[in-house]
Amino acid sequence: MYRTHTCGELRKEHAGQTATLAGWADAIRLQGKVGFVLLRDRYGITQCFIPPALVESCKLSEIRKESVLQITGEVKARPEKQVRKEMATGEIELAAASLKVLSAAEPLPMNLDDSVQSSEDTRAKYRFLDLRRPRMQRNMATRHQIAKAMRDYLDKQRFLEIETPFLAKSTPEGARDYLVPSRVHNGQFYALPQSPQLFKQLLMIAGYDRYAQVVKCFRDEDLRSDRQPEFTQLDLEMSFVEEEDVMTLTEGLIAHIMKEIKGIELKLPLPRITYAETMKQHGNDRPDMRKELNTEWAFCWVVDFPMFEYNEEDKRWYAMHHPFTQPKAEHLDLVKDGKLKGVHARAYDLVLNGSEIAGGSIRNHDPAVQRSIFDALGLTQDEYEEKFGFLLSALSFGAPPHGGIAFGLDRLAAMLCGEDSIRDVIAFPKNKEARDLMLDAPSAVSKVQLDEVGLSLKKK
Repeated sequence: MYRTHTCGELRKEHAGQTATLAGWADAIRLQGKVGFVLLRDRYGITQCFIPPALVESCKLSEIRKESVLQITGEVKARPEKQVRKEMATGEIELAAASLKVLSAAEPLPMNLDDSVQSSEDTRAKYRFLDLRRPRMQRNMATRHQIAKAMRDYLDKQRFLEIETPFLAKSTPEGARDYLVPSRVHNGQFYALPQSPQLFKQLLMIAGYDRYAQVVKCFRDEDLRSDRQPEFTQLDLEMSFVEEEDVMTLTEGLIAHIMKEIKGIELKLPLPRITYAETMKQHGNDRPDMRKELNTEWAFCWVVDFPMFEYNEEDKRWYAMHHPFTQPKAEHLDLVKDGKLKGVHARAYDLVLNGSEIAGGSIRNHDPAVQRSIFDALGLTQDEYEEKFGFLLSALSFGAPPHGGIAFGLDRLAAMLCGEDSIRDVIAFPKNKEARDLMLDAPSAVSKVQLDEVGLSLKKK
């Protein structure tokens, strides 16, 4: 047995017991002939007293910080004057009878103290060390708690978590796809999904009326502090719903998360503002309403989005959210006539403190409406049959009215952890250039590997 307790577990009531701890040497101090080791794991820190004989026999002065140690000894209550109130274990110390070095550490390339800020590149290269810092371990724990709160709430609302494929079809309508060449089908490619949008609609058609998934998504786009090439969503979809149903359930979910993570009771329903109003008042579609609410956590819905937006460079219309969003009923004729400027979507975004944390819509369940949207976007019948023929086919076999929403888990976690960048709530993120400096990825592959998938490289 490597340990009987964690480094954050021992208390005054354990005094007199023998305990074995295992963890990292957070600090080592020699004071005359005696020594002290602060032993750390993700649960906390315990001070260990090292008597003179053990200091000498284990060569304490030669042990470096961050070495992994196993220490066995008697738990002793500290005198009242020596209690360390800043530590959860501050009422006790472990009087060591034995100390074993399980793994010796080399000199550290970075400081693990939260008060010292290392460079982004150093943190990225030595991410396994960066993740040992208390701040990062708190962030990872909070992220876990957010995901658990999501799953607990949705489970009680009868949602099923169903996994969807990562190897899918390329349908580049938004950001660029990440492509995966097929060895078996030479010259053909899978794409990593930008979202499970099409799969969750197919699940509604298949009769799974309440789907949810904490899922990885992939987009090849320019990076910033709140973007990563791979990111995580809470994705959910419901059948036989309208906007109010989805928004009411989402409000219950975010209220549950805020209660579990922050101990805050949200006042429901959340305020709403139209796209036109927020653009006029705030100049963007992500209003920060902490001051039109006097609160630290200002949630609001943005509704009545335009269905389409015009790109001056391409001289063509694009779907503002995605082409599977349903237009407002009173605007269906405008879509069919190709008059896209005044069309509004049945879409809604949830905004927190000026950042979009979730977005969704009511989807098209009528294949004729879906075709009219593809037509309005300038896709030929051959193009949309090639890209989305499977969806149009599925819609023709009895599709229920359905809609949903997706939360940006990374962004929500960053905000609840008080971080400016989502990289600080992702265990192994990419840097601003989409590189993994720890793995040195992306990297070149051998000619043999390229030959297997029928590819050759063009020099730029």
